[in-house]
Amino acid sequence: MNIKMYVHNEKWVAGMTMKDETQPEDFNMALHACENPDHVLKNRRQLANFLNCELEDFVCALQTHSANFYQVTHMDKGRGADELETAIPDTDALYTYKPNLLLCSFSADCVPVIFYHEKSGAAGVIHSGWQGTVKEISLKLFQHLIQVEQCDPNDFHVQICPALSQEKFEVDEDVYVKYKALNYADDWIEYNERTGKYHIDNQQTVKKQCLLAGIPEDRIQVDPTCTFQSPNGFSYRQNRKSGRHLCFIMKRQK
Repeated sequence: MNIKMYVHNEKWVAGMTMKDETQPEDFNMALHACENPDHVLKNRRQLANFLNCELEDFVCALQTHSANFYQVTHMDKGRGADELETAIPDTDALYTYKPNLLLCSFSADCVPVIFYHEKSGAAGVIHSGWQGTVKEISLKLFQHLIQVEQCDPNDFHVQICPALSQEKFEVDEDVYVKYKALNYADDWIEYNERTGKYHIDNQQTVKKQCLLAGIPEDRIQVDPTCTFQSPNGFSYRQNRKSGRHLCFIMKRQK
């Protein structure tokens, strides 16, 4: 199995599944974008075995490129784990304070964010495609955690995971205008005069949102792997029938 592990210790486990041609559907993890749901469930069970948990511990959302976030409790255990119908609806970020729940986010070019908060025990995943980024989903969730739930920003650990690179994220003026309207993304926008297209670094824009929320820069890590260019990446832009990565985090409690 091809899995990037970002944290793997007694307290936390967090990572991202990558494309693996030795596995069913190249290790696709998404029920909403698959050839055979049984292949996806087999892949998810392999991941569960690797993480020493059960498929029933997974918690998944129906992602809609929204800015909606949801606090997961033990009542949500298993939602979306083996069927789409039970997934948390219209949600693109999940967080929890509860242990032994594997929060899941699916992507194929969009920016996945994994985070945990050392002191409070909060942990979460964010799915930020360009629509989620211009809706400021990461900024809004971290502002909520810091301002409403009183999480000290200095105690966050944030991992921005593989996504479409600036070179490959080519857009027309309609998308450019939305990034421009943020008033803080200009440094990561380039215009190609030859093609008349704009190239935007979505990862760095998401990182800026974390900084604007108050998280110190040394608490934010960015994996520069491009899902389009890497042989280990699922890319919707490259292949509309692409599978999906799964980003995950779980707080462990024995």
